Parts: sequence; C-alpha cells; structure tokens
Amino acid sequence: MKDEIRKKLKIKRAYFQNIRRTAADDAIFENFLTAFSSYDSFFIYNSFGSEADTKKIISALSDLGKKVYLPRVEGGDIVPVPAGETVKGAFGTDEPLGQAYTGDIDICVIPLLAVNGDGYRIGYGGGYYDRYLKHSSAKRVGLGYFIQFEDFVPDEWDEKLDMFICERGIYTFDN
Repeated sequence: MKDEIRKKLKIKRAYFQNIRRTAADDAIFENFLTAFSSYDSFFIYNSFGSEADTKKIISALSDLGKKVYLPRVEGGDIVPVPAGETVKGAFGTDEPLGQAYTGDIDICVIPLLAVNGDGYRIGYGGGYYDRYLKHSSAKRVGLGYFIQFEDFVPDEWDEKLDMFICERGIYTFDN
C-alpha cells in the first residue's frame, strides 16, 4: 500500500509546478521562519527534484548565524554534518563533506511523500529518518505541500512528526 501511495504522490508533486510551486515554497519559507527562527540548530534535508524547497531556508538560517546540518548516508543510517561543501551522494542528493555531528539538535526537518492527519509520514522507503528519529530529541518537522496529505495506516516502526509545514500553514500533532 505504501508503495502505491509513494507512486501516486510522486506524480501529484511532479504536476505541482511553476507559479503554484514558487508561491507555495515562498509560503513554506515564511511559515518555517516564523515558527523556528528563535531556535539555534537545525538538521534539514537538502531538497532536490519536486520536494518542497529547503535551499532558501538553509541560506536564511545560515545568514542568521544558526547551526545548520545536512544529512549524509553512512551505511544504513543518516548522520547530521555541518553544512558546507557537498558532493553527490548515493541517492543523487547533495551530501555534506566533513565530520558527523553527534550533539543535540533543536529542529529536525524531514522530507516526505505523504503525511496523514495523525502526523505519520511516508518517506522514500529506506527508513533512514525513522531510525534517526528513534534516538533524537529534536522537534520533528515535516515540510511539504498541502496536496501531500493522504489517509494511510502507519507501520509499527514509523516515527511521528510533531509538525507539518506547508503553504497553507502549520499543522501540529499530539505526541
């Protein structure tokens, strides 16, 4: 079932283009900074393809002097690495070079293909973020578009988000 939802949402997101996407990304940017500019450290995905844009958010956080960490795949896990020089990683995303960070992080910004009304997400199927979140005390924030709300039943290993930010606002989930 999750594979069907992944396929459907990839298609939906691919057709969400041009002016609509630009306006949505601008609204997501504003909603995110309004909610989190007072925090100090962020582990945030480096967007690619049809994902909600994080490049502008990463740049703004860096300009504000915040600590920004990007994900890098190491074996079966992702690790936060200080933002800086990147290289193409195993899945075609830009991954940071440098030493992995092992300290506390305030906000973890997570990519998704779908999110349900309870705050569970469907990612790309590798389980990287679910494994990371099991051992993290960071606030869990999903970014995406309103069209990515989808009704589904989570698996027992799925980790719940605290919030979902999209162009229509900020949705908070009870944890």
